[in-house]
Amino acid sequence: MALSALVLCSRALLKIGAQPIASFDEGTAEAEVAAHLYPLVCDALLSAHPWSFATGQMVLPRLLETPHADYAYAFQLPPDFLRVLSAGDGGRGRGLEYRLHESRLHTNAPQVTLTYLFRPTESSFPAFFAAALVTRLAAEFCIPLTESSSRTEMLHRLAETEFRRARSTDSQQNTARAIDDFPLISARG
Repeated sequence: MALSALVLCSRALLKIGAQPIASFDEGTAEAEVAAHLYPLVCDALLSAHPWSFATGQMVLPRLLETPHADYAYAFQLPPDFLRVLSAGDGGRGRGLEYRLHESRLHTNAPQVTLTYLFRPTESSFPAFFAAALVTRLAAEFCIPLTESSSRTEMLHRLAETEFRRARSTDSQQNTARAIDDFPLISARG
């Protein structure tokens, strides 16, 4: 079954003993809670770690309007942008000094390559992230639907464990980063 926001929310609802939903507009308490909490919880979990499946890189389009102070150039952020991981210029994805201001990136470089977290479609979520998201959603849905604080606490602990497991799995999918710029290493000669 292809993942969708509806499928993920229904799995979370089943986890707390509630009825699954067929639509976010069906008028039930479950559908209303899911429709209101899903976007926030999903974006928060996506932003909490540099997930490999949600990391992108692009050269940003420069805006004609220049910043009022501190930096010479302003750049438009991508529409699916969640969080900056790094910025660079000259074919590099990092090493640039920048500031985010009013949904724009300001810097002194005339060209910027942004490495960032974006909002992918649910169908591209790997199983380890989907499991962590479903558990986090269940924890968030629990109080409004069951009013059980003890069950909510247990689900939050379980969600934190699932999140750590998902981060660990995701982190094993690329080469470990070497320490490039550390003064004690260069001092050793």
